[in-house]
Amino acid sequence: MESGESIYEAAIREFHEETNATPKNVHLKGIFTMVIKENDEVVDEWMLYTFVSHGIEGTPFEQTREGKLAWHSIESLHSLPMAEGDRTNLLFAALNEGIQYGTFEYTEDFELLSKRIQTSNEH
Repeated sequence: MESGESIYEAAIREFHEETNATPKNVHLKGIFTMVIKENDEVVDEWMLYTFVSHGIEGTPFEQTREGKLAWHSIESLHSLPMAEGDRTNLLFAALNEGIQYGTFEYTEDFELLSKRIQTSNEH
């Protein structure tokens, strides 16, 4: 996040910077605490916010410095290579209403040690 920027503004800016497209109808879907542990000691900790967009404006890049951009089916989220916490929050964001909260603890090699998940829905 940049100084004075909300998480909503940061998500839209980051999406645009990384894809060259602007997300539309953006909604918060997850708030997570990410913890890296070594021998039961916390060595790193940060917050992760997951947003969804229902539409984009502009033409996305095909390739970035981080790799090739591609659309994937929701079903493929079960098998694409990613950290298990990312899989958990992306599947929730794609398939459920409401907001998911959680804490994910990993080793320094991103092996999942534990997770605690909560959800809320206004309805």
